[in-house]
Amino acid sequence: MCGMAERARRWGSRVLAGAGMVVGAVLVLLGAGFVALSVNSFGTPSPTAHGTGHDAEWLGHAWVDGRKGQSDVDALARELRPAGPAGASAGRITISDLFVHTGPFRNDGTLDPALRPKARWLVDALHAALPGVRVQAWLGAHPTPGALQLDSATTRANLVASVGQVLDDGFDGVQYDFEPLDDGNQDLVTLLHTTHELTQQRHKVLSLSASHTEPLPGIAAAVRLAPGPLALWSNGYLHRLALELDQVALMVYDTGLPTRDSYAGYTRQVTERALAAVPADVALFIGVPAYHDDNLDHHADAEVIPAALRGVRLALGDRAPRQNFGVALYVDFTATPADWASYHHDWADPAGTANG
Repeated sequence: MCGMAERARRWGSRVLAGAGMVVGAVLVLLGAGFVALSVNSFGTPSPTAHGTGHDAEWLGHAWVDGRKGQSDVDALARELRPAGPAGASAGRITISDLFVHTGPFRNDGTLDPALRPKARWLVDALHAALPGVRVQAWLGAHPTPGALQLDSATTRANLVASVGQVLDDGFDGVQYDFEPLDDGNQDLVTLLHTTHELTQQRHKVLSLSASHTEPLPGIAAAVRLAPGPLALWSNGYLHRLALELDQVALMVYDTGLPTRDSYAGYTRQVTERALAAVPADVALFIGVPAYHDDNLDHHADAEVIPAALRGVRLALGDRAPRQNFGVALYVDFTATPADWASYHHDWADPAGTANG
């Protein structure tokens, strides 16, 4: 568990979204039917609905700024490669991608290299400790008035140049994270298209940390008409963005829902819709909460790993997931042994066979 200084540095979707947006999203969700979401959590997950070894984890900034060393890399490798039965040799790695916080961008789209003095060392160390696992730079900013402006061609050019700089550090790809951003924003489409041209030339991966999506058709359109900083993406917009990407990581947390049933039902609903929206040749991760804050946008007793994984598995029904589908845990420095136990028991190896 991180200290106050580490928590103060945390940059991610939970903070970027903002309490006002989350509370508004909660009201929309409740209006769409709290009872319906709860009922949607009923049922028994199929034995075929489990991980395929293509999952991800978000890592905090301490990995690139010098606070982490080789002993931390070794500990992470042990965590991601669980021991086999009765002390046998380590089991298979089910995490395929690590998203390492490497930004944020400045308001003009440039990156301060002083934020990542250990980036190249980290990539090399993780590649050595976890062969085959992709290490991606997680980069983002606030695209809000007075901050980063995606409608500026100069800013977008700076963002792409910044991506080239972190790829020079050896990263296997880049994950963008811009929040809050309105449904249908075309500047993001343009940025992704240009960035994807670069990452394809470099044989690297382009990923996007996607905002909350509508659990029912039409809600995003209603949110666009409402006053305030609400941001909820439609399935159509998610599909359009996915056409410019190699991976989508859909953040399914900070919903403000108060019960495990309603949260599991919500997760099931948006997972089903995301599977329909994201093309089969684009990897899809469902981002699940391995943190335990208790506030308006995140109820610690409701938004938990077991409920999220239950929703994901129910969304799959009786069909086995496609090979490029998985979950992503947010975030390394708050994940507990109980979170990891649930991940392995409820998703990565629900039949208890992976380490046999």
